[in-house]
Amino acid sequence: MTQTTRTDQSPPIIRFSDVTKRFGSLTVLDHFDFEVAQGEKVALIGPSGSGKSTVLRILMTLEPVQSGQIELDGLAYYQPGGHGKFQASPRHLHDIRTRVGMVFQSFNLFPHMNVLRNLTEAPVTVLGLSKEEARTRALDLLEMVGLADKAAAFPAQLSGGQQQRVAIARALAMRPRVLLFDEPTSALDPERVGEVLGVIRDLAQEHDLTMLLVTHEMRFAQEVSDRVCFFDKGRIVEQGPPGELMISPREARTREFLGIDA
Repeated sequence: MTQTTRTDQSPPIIRFSDVTKRFGSLTVLDHFDFEVAQGEKVALIGPSGSGKSTVLRILMTLEPVQSGQIELDGLAYYQPGGHGKFQASPRHLHDIRTRVGMVFQSFNLFPHMNVLRNLTEAPVTVLGLSKEEARTRALDLLEMVGLADKAAAFPAQLSGGQQQRVAIARALAMRPRVLLFDEPTSALDPERVGEVLGVIRDLAQEHDLTMLLVTHEMRFAQEVSDRVCFFDKGRIVEQGPPGELMISPREARTREFLGIDA
């Protein structure tokens, strides 16, 4: 069983308890335990295929699990069903999804909607905000990510960095308790990476959001996170404060990944 520790002992907003996730015959998470405190910023690092993004997709209800339990903000994701299956009602999953937002690698903006509508659609249809409330919220968020002048633009008219900043604003428009970032700069040209990292850095430093960040930007992970978790083969090999793990890791596999001589 993978044991994890948090940076404090306040009640966790995220809890994985003995979770097993398989894709066919491949076990991606094996009796996996993981906790994150309210307001904590946690970077998940490790080689491709090590289970990092799967953790985010499970939290976003995009992937079911075979066994175990997940809780977000006190809500359990699954209830035992017949024949050992785990299930949850659509209404229950809807309640969970209103508490968590995700920023994907490939932006996932609606191409047929302009930027403003990309930000207002879900708050109106899911949260029940009035169009004026949603518009005000969206314009404030576009100002925050430096795109106040792009409200009428369509995604195809924006650079990759601008699209990702819109995607961050769209996730924030739902006022999530937890914000997930899945390699948010991996699809960007190198010159656009900094503008997106700057927005995430400001979020981490100025807001009490709980954030999970899957990234290969090691220096950035060290800068913005309270805790770094190194994944390999579906388990957390090592974790700790970024100043310790990223500079003087204890485990040989972590040192190998980070390119640190023993």
